[in-house]
Amino acid sequence: MHIAFESPNQPEVIALIADLDAYQLTLYPPESVYALDLQALMQPQVKFAVLRDEVGTVAGCAAVVLTPEYGEIKRMYVQPSCRGKGAAKRLLDKLEQAARDAGVARMVLETGPAQPEALGLYQRHGFTPCGPYGDYGDDPLSVFMHKPLA
Repeated sequence: MHIAFESPNQPEVIALIADLDAYQLTLYPPESVYALDLQALMQPQVKFAVLRDEVGTVAGCAAVVLTPEYGEIKRMYVQPSCRGKGAAKRLLDKLEQAARDAGVARMVLETGPAQPEALGLYQRHGFTPCGPYGDYGDDPLSVFMHKPLA
C-alpha cells in the first residue's frame, strides 16, 4: 500500500468519501456528523492523504486541518477490505508527520461512541480523551481526543 498527499477532488476519492458519509449516517443523526465537504478539504491548510492498494486503487483517506493551535484529523476512512493490515495506523503516522512538519504541537479529533474500532485505534496510537475544542460544543454523540506531538 502507498500513501501520498493528493487532491480529494478525484472521482475515486469522492466515491470513497460518499461511502464514509453513508456509513456515518447509519450510526449518527446528520446534526451529529461533523464532516468537511469537498471544498473545505481543498483549502490550503488541509493536507489530504490518499491510501492506494498495490494496483493503485483508492482504499482509504484521511485529512489533517492545520491550525496554529493543533492539527485536527478529519475524514479518516479505510475500506473494509483493507482493514486489519495497518493502513489506518500508517494514515495517522502520515498526518502526524505533516503536523510536525508544520510546527503543530498537538493533534485533536472528534469521533463517535458507536465506532469502537476507531476509538481503539486512536487509543493505541496515543490519543486520550479531552473536552470539545474549536467550534465544537458538547454532543453526547461526540468523543473528543487529543495527543501531544513530541
